[in-house]
Amino acid sequence: MTAYNATPPKSTSGAVASLKTAVGDAYQGFFDITHNSLALLGTVLAVALITLSARADLRTSAEEQLLGWLLERQEAATADAMYATEPSAIDRVTAAQPGDLPKQQANVTFWLSRKYRVAPEPLSVLVAEAFEVGEKAKLDPTLILAVMAVESRFNPFAQSPVGAQGLMQVLTRVHTDKYDDFGGQLAAFDPVSNLRVGARVLQEAVKRAGSVEGGLRLYVGAVTTDGSWYIDKVMAEHLRIKSVAMGKPMQRYVPQARPIPVVAPATPAPAAAPAAELEAGGPGPAMPSASTLTRS
Repeated sequence: MTAYNATPPKSTSGAVASLKTAVGDAYQGFFDITHNSLALLGTVLAVALITLSARADLRTSAEEQLLGWLLERQEAATADAMYATEPSAIDRVTAAQPGDLPKQQANVTFWLSRKYRVAPEPLSVLVAEAFEVGEKAKLDPTLILAVMAVESRFNPFAQSPVGAQGLMQVLTRVHTDKYDDFGGQLAAFDPVSNLRVGARVLQEAVKRAGSVEGGLRLYVGAVTTDGSWYIDKVMAEHLRIKSVAMGKPMQRYVPQARPIPVVAPATPAPAAAPAAELEAGGPGPAMPSASTLTRS
């Protein structure tokens, strides 16, 4: 029977010993380098602290540089956080592709764009909004667009000498409450907000006057004149836009002679009388003052 020798060969034992020696040398070298580096770093810091303690000017300069670096890092972090949550420009733009609109609205958009030299993309939003608001308010959307065309030529930042503002030239100071739902009176310069408020004012004027032409006269604030110059201009543009929407030849608006309204002089009355009269369903004033409409 052959006996096995449990002792490993000499060549294997030598390789293991060499490996252990190499690992030990590497560890010792790493320890020495790290130890020496830390010692050197500690020495440098100690010298720096002693120098800064002895030299107030150097200490002040070092503190300013360190503070400046920290502030720069803070500003960079703040800017990164701000831009990370900043909406993209496309989310803030009031614009849409006119090709996505229904045919009637697209026809109106391109026609108004050519006539008033306004980009069709923002006009697309206004045209679509006018059609939606007009349906809810029981107003012809082409009438709303005609008022915008005459009032501001589709300039959302327009302002008249008397303070009428935006697309529909609404007197913001008079109709401040109507902008509450849109965030306040600065919304007068938001195209969609101004369109909605202007359409509401126009709806109230038409309802009060009992006719579109009478409503336009109230809208412009014509009290001592018949407002023909304004009514004829808006109605003519209204018929043109309506013709474009329907794809028909342009309709011609025939101006009409209108009597100049007579404003009865105000008579003194107890403060409670108007409220009581309105509660009883009695008639209101024969003619609203301009301060209740879009002009003053």
